[in-house]
Amino acid sequence: MNQQDPIKKTGQGMIYIAWILGLFLLYLLFDGALKRQNNPNSQPLTRMNNENVEVVLKRNRYGHYLTGGSINGVPATFMIDTGATDIAVPENLAAKMKLQKGPVISMSTANGVSRAWMTTISTLKIGGLTLYNLKASINPGMNHSDEVLLGMAALKKLDFAQQGDTLILKQASTNY
Repeated sequence: MNQQDPIKKTGQGMIYIAWILGLFLLYLLFDGALKRQNNPNSQPLTRMNNENVEVVLKRNRYGHYLTGGSINGVPATFMIDTGATDIAVPENLAAKMKLQKGPVISMSTANGVSRAWMTTISTLKIGGLTLYNLKASINPGMNHSDEVLLGMAALKKLDFAQQGDTLILKQASTNY
């Protein structure tokens, strides 16, 4: 009877380990699915159309367009916002991107008036599109977010069109 007790305990331990491993694998599966639903454009589709580079974005399950890209070579997640004037970078991300704080400015946001610092982004990339020398702001009130708000300061340098749940971005035909 004593010889079976260690075998029984080992068997129970293996069952517990199998359950824990199974739950962990389910977590990874569902976590990845949720991330893809939130940002279906983490690796945006870039295509050539009549010698123009186009980036094709799908709307997420909340109706927003999010996409992966980079600022000054540092990976970033952008939320496209045609109602925003500026490119708003959370202060914690701005430090990683080595953005320099310029003069303090007051900004009107959906949450009221806040202060931010002016800055310049050397390069901003989304898929095959690259924009240079963009005016932006470093916003300490956005530190709860890991997303950069991509407003008209960048979007005015692009031509964009929405068709159903797809947004197509391409280099603007006119320079601003």
